[in-house]
Amino acid sequence: MTESFWTEGDPIADTAAPDGPIETRWERRKFSAKLVNPANRRKLTVIVVGTGLAGGSAAATLAEAGYKVRSYCYQDSPRRAHSIAAQGGINAAKNYRNDGDSIHRLFYDTVKGGDFRARESNVYRLAQVSVNIIDQCVAQGVPFAREYGGLLDNRSFGGTQVSRTFYARGQTGQQLLLGAYQAMERQIGLGNIEMFARHEMLELVIVDGKARGIVVRDMVTGEITTDLADAVVLASGGYGNVFFLSTNAKGCNVTASWRAHRKGALFANPCYTQIHPTCIPESGSHQSKLTLMSESLRNDGRVWVPKRREDCGKPAGDIAEADRDYYLERIYPSFGNLVPRDIASRAAKNVCDEGRGVGPGGLGVYLDFADAIARLGRDAVEAKYGNLFEMYQRITGEDPYETPMRIYPAVHYTMGGLWVDYDLQSTIPGLFVVGEANFSDHGANRLGASALMQGLADGYFVLPHTLANYLASGPYEKISPDHEEVVAARTQVEERIQKLLSINGDRTVDSFHRELGHIMWEYCGMERTEEGLTKAIGLIRGLREEFWTRVKVPGTGEQLNQNLEKAGRVADFLELGELMCIDALHRAESAGGHFRAESQTPDGEAMRHDDEFSYVAAWGYGETPTLHKEQLDFEYVHPSTRSYK
Repeated sequence: MTESFWTEGDPIADTAAPDGPIETRWERRKFSAKLVNPANRRKLTVIVVGTGLAGGSAAATLAEAGYKVRSYCYQDSPRRAHSIAAQGGINAAKNYRNDGDSIHRLFYDTVKGGDFRARESNVYRLAQVSVNIIDQCVAQGVPFAREYGGLLDNRSFGGTQVSRTFYARGQTGQQLLLGAYQAMERQIGLGNIEMFARHEMLELVIVDGKARGIVVRDMVTGEITTDLADAVVLASGGYGNVFFLSTNAKGCNVTASWRAHRKGALFANPCYTQIHPTCIPESGSHQSKLTLMSESLRNDGRVWVPKRREDCGKPAGDIAEADRDYYLERIYPSFGNLVPRDIASRAAKNVCDEGRGVGPGGLGVYLDFADAIARLGRDAVEAKYGNLFEMYQRITGEDPYETPMRIYPAVHYTMGGLWVDYDLQSTIPGLFVVGEANFSDHGANRLGASALMQGLADGYFVLPHTLANYLASGPYEKISPDHEEVVAARTQVEERIQKLLSINGDRTVDSFHRELGHIMWEYCGMERTEEGLTKAIGLIRGLREEFWTRVKVPGTGEQLNQNLEKAGRVADFLELGELMCIDALHRAESAGGHFRAESQTPDGEAMRHDDEFSYVAAWGYGETPTLHKEQLDFEYVHPSTRSYK
């Protein structure tokens, strides 16, 4: 391996996290933070990009506190943010089941689940704040499932041995988003939030080294405008669609984060992408996205494949119990079907690679509810998972009450993102990043039901304190739209759009995106090698060069033009894809969602190298990216062999 793909930069020394006992760090940080008095808050403006759980909760909370908020989303309504697709639940250390849960155990599970590649201070704060999220959401009217006596119900998720996941059937994300949306709409009605739907951020405006605004395109009229403020918050989600086929909505993209990265914000751990084990298998080359089945199904569903290859073509019901391999229960008896996502995904790949997969192409395993239905009754199973079963039946034409579901791993969540300090501020002063758009809490692998927890923790309970500390250092001078840096940022957007429209080549945007996705899945997917990653970097560079000479973008920029929208996003994916491969190449170890074939135990488990790679890899933008390392120190959860057996 050669380091010619990157250069080494200065290490990151200051994360803004307090020292001292971890249990009191957040309280001490809040107390030491500067405040903005209520009379001054209404003089300050904050731009929030994204209206999912992180962005919606942040906008609503900041507006409730008295700041003027300007909120942007590319959907036609904030309610259509991708958080609405989350199904299974939200974690919180309430210990309602009295089964040994605690803030410290949630902290421990999250650090261990992330394969010891997360910052302890941020994770402990997340566990602390989690207990407040549920109370906030109940007060907003979120209809969590309840037990017979009226208490909130819980279920388990992968990577834990306690029940700490609160849920609303299989539509938890939708219900939580509606709670945040209603809080937003109240502030919109009061005039404290100005909402701009169908607007896409295409550039970050930096003046005197501080984030002071954004450049956006009205996706209906094509009008390009600038919006200026005292601070900018990015809550624009993850970048899983770099793989083309993923569980993300088709509109999900990396552009907002990537524009900030190009302007100086470090991008951390881009190679840490999560492959979710319970996705409906791909049905053909016509497909443009994949459908996720909630991880909550692994509570009652049993995962298996035939023991013998010759049985794979038989109907599931014709395979005798003795001829079934419940491989997760066999390999991981302590956690069984509830091992973390990275473990379950690799195990599914392994049995399919052995030729024991089921369904078309042998790329599938069974998720079987026969035992649960026999034990609990069909009505009880339907009460828990009815809408998920209905969705599966509509998509596949198969009844999961009668025959097992077929599932296979797929790209889902991205643990990497813009680097932020303890205050959620990026390396650009005044640019704060929340939710999946930052890297901060999940290390190399996110535990199930923790995405909703992080998004709401950041938006409701963390950002309002840390952003106030930044704004209290103002006031910042008002910026004119004619300022040279503002004009330059807008000109960059206009020139980029004209470049895309003027190429007039012979290949569609989707053809480039699909080819990029194939490269990424083949060489930077569930298993990576030095040889494959080196090859992928060359292929992506060639594909990017071809994109800028052969892409065909019909229409104009002065109208609704979805091909233009996709072209800009794919152009950024082509740059991100290369950085992901470089990051995966430099990290010559296996950790969580990053599995290097050269670094595994004799029985095929991930092998970390803590002596060499116990750090966050934060990359600076450039033709040759610059690697900045944030050393990870573990005082409370000491790195150990990550075993779920």
